[in-house]
Amino acid sequence: MTTLDAPVQRNLRGRLGDSVTRPDGRAKVDGSFAFASDLHADAMLWGKTLRSPHPFARIVRLDVGAAWKIPGVACVITADDVPGKATYGLIESDQPVFARDIVRYHGEPICAVAATDTETARRALAAIVVEYEVLDPLTDAREAIERGSIFKHQRVVRGDQNVQGEVQVEGTYELGMQDQAFLGLEAALALPDGEGGVELHVATQWLHEDRKQIAACLALAEDRIHLVLGGVGGAFGAREDISLQVHACMLALRAGRPVKMQYARDESFHGHVHRHPAQIWMRHHATRDGRLVRVEASYVFDGGAYASTSSAVLVNGVTQAQGPYGCDNATVEGWAVRTNNPPCGAMRGFGVVQGCFAHEGQMDKLAAACGLDPIELRLRNAMKTGDVMITGQVMRNVAPVERLLRECAALPMPSEPVGGHDANVLRLPGGVGLTADLSRVRRGVGYAASIKNLMYSDGFDDYSTARCVLADGRATLKFATSEVGQGFVTIAGQIARSVLGIDDVTIDTIDTQIGSSGSTSASRQTWMSGGAVHAACVAVRAALFAAVAADTGLVAEDLVIDGDAVIDTMGSYRVSVAEITRARRFDATAEYHHPPTVELDENGQGNVHTAFAFAVHRAVVDVDIDLGTVRVVQIATAQDIGVALNPLSVIGQIEGGIAQGLGLAVMEEIVVERGVVRNASFTDYLLPTTLDTPDVVIALIEEREPLAPLGAKGVGESPTVSSTPAIVAAMRAATGLDLARVPVRPADIALAGFSVR
Repeated sequence: MTTLDAPVQRNLRGRLGDSVTRPDGRAKVDGSFAFASDLHADAMLWGKTLRSPHPFARIVRLDVGAAWKIPGVACVITADDVPGKATYGLIESDQPVFARDIVRYHGEPICAVAATDTETARRALAAIVVEYEVLDPLTDAREAIERGSIFKHQRVVRGDQNVQGEVQVEGTYELGMQDQAFLGLEAALALPDGEGGVELHVATQWLHEDRKQIAACLALAEDRIHLVLGGVGGAFGAREDISLQVHACMLALRAGRPVKMQYARDESFHGHVHRHPAQIWMRHHATRDGRLVRVEASYVFDGGAYASTSSAVLVNGVTQAQGPYGCDNATVEGWAVRTNNPPCGAMRGFGVVQGCFAHEGQMDKLAAACGLDPIELRLRNAMKTGDVMITGQVMRNVAPVERLLRECAALPMPSEPVGGHDANVLRLPGGVGLTADLSRVRRGVGYAASIKNLMYSDGFDDYSTARCVLADGRATLKFATSEVGQGFVTIAGQIARSVLGIDDVTIDTIDTQIGSSGSTSASRQTWMSGGAVHAACVAVRAALFAAVAADTGLVAEDLVIDGDAVIDTMGSYRVSVAEITRARRFDATAEYHHPPTVELDENGQGNVHTAFAFAVHRAVVDVDIDLGTVRVVQIATAQDIGVALNPLSVIGQIEGGIAQGLGLAVMEEIVVERGVVRNASFTDYLLPTTLDTPDVVIALIEEREPLAPLGAKGVGESPTVSSTPAIVAAMRAATGLDLARVPVRPADIALAGFSVR
């Protein structure tokens, strides 16, 4: 077996507050980093999955006999071979390991094979006979409500339900289905242990949750399954759900040999959840001077064929419908529905992206109706610490919304005119296509502000576990926190160095041989796993001080870390941590919990969320009003981050999140027709490239969050939440069009009744 035992990762030097380079950065650049797709084992078989070509059908006959006869085929498995629970799921266990009688979405797994090579596996799939009775799919989300095909219905009702504003604006907004489009495809390697158990190396966001679901399906105790994190090439929510994990383990156990599964790009579009398409209606009531008095809203999220996290996505959306603004009265209703469209679940922003697009469109309409500048209207309504949200929850976090608005607006505008100083064609919409007529290009500026909850909500017992061992001047950290590119392996080392006064920090294998760290999602790992690592390191430091006190007769409470040494604040004692820990070992494990949340009551009231972060974006765009092409020239942003534990990492997260927000604004959409995905490739599913990404100007707003263990808030989701509506606001400013759907397609502008002049 080769490349399975990942080399230990040694962090580069740097402590909290430093811009520390990622320990895996060089390896990812030079190609030596082992992603899950690079894994290999001796005598390894290749697994592949047969999927339904129909969004809704009855399986009349399934015949795998011909596949078994192909030389090199080691095993074929179907629903009949699942030894334990036939379904899995994050919140509701409703998704079959393999479809048995009915397929409910285009691409649903029917069976899987393992063979000596990928070509033999493909031929085996082609030999399998499946006869279907094609049924009429349910693909309209509002029709699903009428039929009662609903995952969750949630109301949020607060205050005076009859209050009417002197000024009222309303609108209906729609968002298409976005893909997480991670570059590292789904991949896993399953190794049977010879005693009925299995070890799985997999790219995932939540090792322990995967293990729990796999164990149930395999009818094994969880301790018979060992999960190890494979190298992850991006996640953005799509790896929270099971994809190939159970299939790989079943094949390996059945064949008695290692089995590797790896999706191609087209299969990846069918193999993971996506961002929920949404339809949102809103009406905002305000006084004549622009003070919000009531928000009304109706949300419809299409969850597709299976539940995944749709109920939680809906709760996130409706509970933050007011945006980052104070408002005493609200009437909000939402539905997450089941259809025969592809399953949808977690994606960066998790229900708040959809709501922000709607409420920021409303705020611009309200500003126009009140005769106010968009920033001024938002300033008059800016949320602050101590405000009561529409759920009745008091905002106890730092909420610097007014400061964010002012500092974002003050950031420098782009100096270049339309087309650039040298009339460079690359600086025009359409780029190298030489399509733009400079005289028909209009520039627009737009703003958007956002609120995003951090960590898990709605009564979930959220926690994270970490272990620290200090010996011979080196700290070894152990946790199950999935590193998916967000940089926790960097932050963890910084924490240990800062607390313990050493430079040498090793990250042990990330696997299930320690307690859960929860999911790498919800902007939670810096707060949660950072809190656990910090607590474990502090416990080790306390043990270190106790040992010094026992050796020297000093008082432990008088000892502190100064640089790389332990010193006595009341005397002259100063000895390096490396010297003190020579031939000695200090070991501590900690579990960090955030304050409990509660489930919403029947009116959507309660302390449903843990904490919140805020951001403001300003977009400058150039639009070719004849062709509908768009160039995003600049994004300026001010983001509430608590403190910057690693400024370089924070900036990277902000820039990456903005790129995904840009994609949703102008190009990214999975095209689904009658339940069938029509563009499952990067040829037809368009992503922003380096030529599409704008200049980004950033103001990091550092106001230490007193409720966070390190004073820092998660930064990964906020850049995506309000960058999309800011870009569309700028496009509206450039064209005068309403543009109530994203992504905005060229035809939405070019064919808008020639109203643009």
